Amino acid sequence: MTPQAQDAKQTAAGDLRTASVVLETRGLKKTYGSGEKLLSVLVDANLILRQGEMVAIVAPSGAGKSTLLHLLAALDTPTSGTVYFASKAIESINERALAEFRNRAVGFLWQRHQLLPDFTAAENVAMPLLLRGDDFTSALGMARKWLAEVGLENRADHRAGELSGGEQQRVAIARALVTGPSVLLADEPTGDLDEQNAWAVFELLERLHRTHKLTSLIATHNLALAARCDRILGLEHGVLRTREAAAVASGAPGGEAS
Repeated sequence: MTPQAQDAKQTAAGDLRTASVVLETRGLKKTYGSGEKLLSVLVDANLILRQGEMVAIVAPSGAGKSTLLHLLAALDTPTSGTVYFASKAIESINERALAEFRNRAVGFLWQRHQLLPDFTAAENVAMPLLLRGDDFTSALGMARKWLAEVGLENRADHRAGELSGGEQQRVAIARALVTGPSVLLADEPTGDLDEQNAWAVFELLERLHRTHKLTSLIATHNLALAARCDRILGLEHGVLRTREAAAVASGAPGGEAS
């Protein structure tokens, strides 16, 4: 990295440290089972995610990254502790507001794209808009706009099952962002892709993060990808800690977290 690029990155990091807090967790704990079969996945997970940040959480598979993201997206509830969105406790809002939060405030990107294979790419992307009651024609139009944004305008009418793995994940990205969320939560978004497609998808996420002024939290076990983010957090024994990348920020993805 050139001295000029390093200075620019440090300036940007300084700006992010003073940005408003979008998502926060305090004392987040998640356990499963009871007695001798009690499994503590998250023990004391404290997170502050500021507007405009792109933060990576690195840990091996099974460490609790997915659990944390599900709690942040209100797809699951913590055993104890609190998740705050825009300074308001998620648990304090009613079911209707919670559904609104999931549909409009947060975009969720799964490792496995979770597309409906018999529906077209455009129909898959339009699904979150249709679920909230948008008109079919306008929802499909917005879906096509987002497919163009991820480079798949010519594949809009192809069924999801006819697309390659990399194309399917691009459709999933468009679906995650079609509702205009302020936060993107990505759970191992490149985990099922080969190195070339993984790098291409991550660079797409970087571009969309910048152009749409997103706040992004990306769970990954790949340190080369994580090194491109503004901050890296490690999840160790259920506790979030700041850590450094052990892989360079350029070249093909490699180097896994341990």
